[in-house]
Amino acid sequence: MKMLSRITLIALVAVSTAFANHHEKDEMPSLAAQLGLQLWSLKSQFEKDVISTLDVVGSYGVNYVETAGTNGMVPEQYRMELSNRGKQVVSAHVQYGDLVKNFEAVLLDVVALGVKYAVIPWIPHEGAFTEDDNKKAIENLKIWGPKFAKHGIKFAYHPHGYEFGAGKEEVTLFDKMARATAGHDVYFQMDVCWVVYGGEDPVALLNEYKGRWVSLHIKEIAKGVEVGFVRPNLSPENRVVVGTGQIDWPAVIGTARAQGIGLFFIEDEGVNSPRDIPLSIAYLRSLKL
Repeated sequence: MKMLSRITLIALVAVSTAFANHHEKDEMPSLAAQLGLQLWSLKSQFEKDVISTLDVVGSYGVNYVETAGTNGMVPEQYRMELSNRGKQVVSAHVQYGDLVKNFEAVLLDVVALGVKYAVIPWIPHEGAFTEDDNKKAIENLKIWGPKFAKHGIKFAYHPHGYEFGAGKEEVTLFDKMARATAGHDVYFQMDVCWVVYGGEDPVALLNEYKGRWVSLHIKEIAKGVEVGFVRPNLSPENRVVVGTGQIDWPAVIGTARAQGIGLFFIEDEGVNSPRDIPLSIAYLRSLKL
């Protein structure tokens, strides 16, 4: 009960609900104003020096950030350090296992960050992701979604490619998850790279589950890389600067923006993210959408 009381107090100083992801098309901001950075992109740099890496984040021309942990800081401090550098923390990745172990502790941290979105980036599983793995995840998502909603936070899952049945199933595990969780305060974050790599069409998925997507991860696949099935990994060398690979970004982002999606987080997992992130930002800012 003490934990929930603290959440109530923190909520009083949480950031405004006037985020970019609104549905008022006549007030749609530019794509440049909707860009963000998933901080996992600088994981190696944060491991060496948190403050100097936060300074690097502050130098990027994006308004929003999405966290992946708080790099040893308490959430309130982390949010303040980012705010001092002109970045608004609007979304947080939270771990499935942590939610199973202690949901209230995760909720406390998320509320302290002042975010509007809490996103699971991965469902732990051994070997292939199975029907049983999916069914158990669906049960938990349906429990957690309403709990986050009570605190004004939209709860989402971030498909990673393994949910699409390698693009070979007529009804994929993702389809089953999306349909089973409809109406239970469960949303989705599209990582366009993993959707394509998993054998799906991101534009078709945006349209099929319109209203369920809260944000996009912008990550590129190099030209010539075979997609349409799930391999063990996509090498860092094949995760390239946005706009230099094989994904049709104007089509994907244009569709998302037309639906009212207004958060586009660059996630760079390539060989040199500090070098490549500004190049991806420049490409996205150049798009006339």
